[in-house]
Amino acid sequence: MAFDERLATRIRGSLGRRKGLAEKKMFGGIAFLLNGNMCVGVHKAELIVRLAPEETDAALAQPHTRRFDLTGRPMKGWILVAQAGLKTDAKLGKWVQVAAKYAGSLPAK
Repeated sequence: MAFDERLATRIRGSLGRRKGLAEKKMFGGIAFLLNGNMCVGVHKAELIVRLAPEETDAALAQPHTRRFDLTGRPMKGWILVAQAGLKTDAKLGKWVQVAAKYAGSLPAK
């Protein structure tokens, strides 16, 4: 399954050269990990954002978001942001920062 390579490139730019950053093919797309913990990724043309589970409902109240659900059992702490919510680098950067902050708070794997 193909994923949006352009979005992946934009994410790389937003993440910069963080210590412990790695890329891995996951979910039929690509994931970016910090110290072994999933941070953000690309699924088809959407941004996968991992965030604190208690922040899920507030994130889902934002425009262009929905639950990340590949199995029929969505988990708190995982959302998708549609292309319409990522039109500018500032909008993308906001979500990348949310994810990087959470992933950075987790113990390294």
